[in-house]
Amino acid sequence: MFVNFSEIPGHENLFLDYLYEYNKVSKFYKTNFRNKEEFLNIFKAVSESNKTDREILVSLIETQYQGLSPSEKTRQNLELLKSKKTLTVVTGQQLGLLGGPLYTVYKIITAIKLSNYLSERYDDYKFIPVFWLEGDDHDFNEIRHINLINDQNDFQRFNYDQEVPEDEDRRSVGFININDTVNNFLEEIKNNVRNTEFTPALFEKLKDIYSPGKQLKEAFKELTFWLFDQYGIIIFDPQDKKIKELMRPLFKNELTNFRKHTEKIVSVSAELEDFYHAQVKVRPVNLFYSTDGGRFLIEPVDVDNEFRLKNKRKRFSYDELISLIDSEPENFSANVLLRPVCQDYILPTAFYVGGPSEIAYFAQVLPLYDFYDIQPPVIYPRSSATIVEKNIASIIEKYNLSLNQIFWDPEKLKESVLASLSNITIDEIFSDTTNKIDLSLDQLKEKLFDFDKTISDASTKYRQKILSYLDELKGKAIDSQKRKYETTLRQIDKLSATLFPAGSLQEREINFIYFANKYGVEVVNKIFEELAINKFEHQIINL
Repeated sequence: MFVNFSEIPGHENLFLDYLYEYNKVSKFYKTNFRNKEEFLNIFKAVSESNKTDREILVSLIETQYQGLSPSEKTRQNLELLKSKKTLTVVTGQQLGLLGGPLYTVYKIITAIKLSNYLSERYDDYKFIPVFWLEGDDHDFNEIRHINLINDQNDFQRFNYDQEVPEDEDRRSVGFININDTVNNFLEEIKNNVRNTEFTPALFEKLKDIYSPGKQLKEAFKELTFWLFDQYGIIIFDPQDKKIKELMRPLFKNELTNFRKHTEKIVSVSAELEDFYHAQVKVRPVNLFYSTDGGRFLIEPVDVDNEFRLKNKRKRFSYDELISLIDSEPENFSANVLLRPVCQDYILPTAFYVGGPSEIAYFAQVLPLYDFYDIQPPVIYPRSSATIVEKNIASIIEKYNLSLNQIFWDPEKLKESVLASLSNITIDEIFSDTTNKIDLSLDQLKEKLFDFDKTISDASTKYRQKILSYLDELKGKAIDSQKRKYETTLRQIDKLSATLFPAGSLQEREINFIYFANKYGVEVVNKIFEELAINKFEHQIINL
C-alpha cells in the first residue's frame, strides 16, 4: 500500500515537483532520476571523470575495516571497486545515536537494493552500496537523543546526557568519545520499553557497541556493520587522515576560487527562492577548520587574502591556510554544500540516495560540480515507509480509517472518529442551536428597537451571555462524549503516537530499537524484504 507524498503534511513543493513534475525543476538538476535512457551516458561520464586511484582507495577502506570481519559479500564488493567498471551508490547521514531515526535504515536499504537492481540490468557495469559516515558535523545536541514508543504506548524522548567540555562543544561529533553516562542512557531506555524475549540480547549488544571510550563514529559504524554487513554495504569514513589527503586539491580550489563559487551558488539560490525555497544558507567559503577542540567556519575578511574563523579570534593569510591544507588536511572539512562534491571526487558515484532535504539542497550544489569538473550523480529519492503493527492495523480497520487519515492531527482524527460513531456530531447540534438563537435574538433586537433603542442595544450583552453559557454547555457535552468513548480515544492516541508521532512521519522520529525490541533484530531483514525502491510514494509496511 502506498500514499502519494502530496497527501501527507510537511512536504515542500520542490521535493514534490522533483518526484512528480520534474519538468518544473529540471533547470536545477542534471538528470531526471526516472529517465533510464540517460543512465549509460552518466555511468560512462562518472567512470571517466573519477580520478581516484582505485587500488589506493580500496587499500584505505580495508584499513578502516581493521578489527571487523566483513562478510564475503562486502569483501567481493571491495574487490570489485578496484575496477573502473564499478560504480558506487552512495548514501550518508549524521551520526545519530543508535542510528538515529528510521529513515537512516531506509536510506541504507535503498542504496543496497538499488545497487543490486542496477547490477542485474547493466552488464557492462557493477554497482556497490556505500554508506558515507558524516562525522564532521559539530552539532552534538542535534543527535544526542532518540525517540521511542514506551511501554505505556506514549511517545518518549530519551536524552544522552554526556557533558562535553566547554572547549570541545564545537568538536566534530565523529571524534567525541562516549563516556560512562551512556550506560544510564541505555538503561533508561531498557526500563521504559516493553520487556520482551528479545530485550536482554538487544541491550547487551547495544551496550557492547556503545561502550565507554569509543568514538561516536566508531559505534555508529559497528551498529551499521551489525545490521547490514551481510548485504555487502561498504561503510566509509571520510574523516580518515589519508582520505583527507586525497581531498587537498578540492580544499585548495575552494579557498582559491570561493568568490566565483559563491557568486554562482547565490545566483542559483536566488532563483530557487523565486519558485521554491533555498534549503541551505550560502556562506562565502564552504570550508571549516578544526582547532582548539572545535570546528569553525572559514570566513574572508575585508583585507585581501586574509581569512578568519567564525566565533574565533584567529586570522590566517591565504598562504598560511594553503600551507595548513598541505600539512594537516585532516583538520579541514566541507560544509553541507561542498560535502557532496568531496564525496563524488573520492568515489565514482553514479547515484546518491537522499531524502527530501538532501534533494532540496542538491539544487543549490550543482554549480560546484562544474567548477571541479566532476560528473554529478543521479539524485535518487530514498524509500519512505510507515510500519503498521497488527494491533494498530486492527484499530485502523475497526474505525474504517483511510490511509490518509493516519497522518492527520490527532485531535482532528478523534473528532472524525467520534463523528462516525454518532448519528449527529456535537458541533452540528450546537451549531444548529446557535444559529437559531442568533436568529431569534436578531428578531428580538429589531422589535425592541421600536420600544427603546437603549434596551435594544443592551440585548447584545445578553446575547454574549447566552452564547457563553451555550459554549460552556458544549464543553460539558464534549467531556461527556469523551468519557463515553474513552477506550476509543485511547486507541486513537496509541495509533497517532505510533504512526504519526509528534505530528511527523514515523520514520523521522522513531528509532529502530522500538521494533527490534518487540520483534527481534531480524525485523530489519523483514523491512529489507518489504521496502520498495521504485514506487516514489510513501509505503505502508504491515508487520
